[in-house]
Amino acid sequence: MATIFTKIIKGEIPCYKIAEDENYFAFLDINPVQKGHTLVVPKIEDDYIFHLDDQTLSGLMLFSKRVAKAIEKAVPCKRISVAVVGLEVPHTHVHLIPITKESDLNFTKKQQLSTEEMEKIAESIRANF
Repeated sequence: MATIFTKIIKGEIPCYKIAEDENYFAFLDINPVQKGHTLVVPKIEDDYIFHLDDQTLSGLMLFSKRVAKAIEKAVPCKRISVAVVGLEVPHTHVHLIPITKESDLNFTKKQQLSTEEMEKIAESIRANF
């Protein structure tokens, strides 16, 4: 059975898409820790990042770097934090989260943003990709 991320990649579930290429897909987290919180996933389904072959893993990190640079230009922050938690959805995913201090990286405090605000953030990041 396809994961929710595979359904997003295939367009079966809407998302705030940031970028994609033939192997990777980036979109805003709908329950962001901070504004601009983006998920980057490989298009292949695998539950655990360290199960990925070396080429896929390195490609995921390089694609994430490109997305992170776009987020930095679009969202005021000191840096982009990278987290791989991977328990909530059984599909490898990298969290890219803009932060100005360590306490900004708190997964227990999610922000509720309007559709308009999510669209504005996504457009701003896309414009810098």
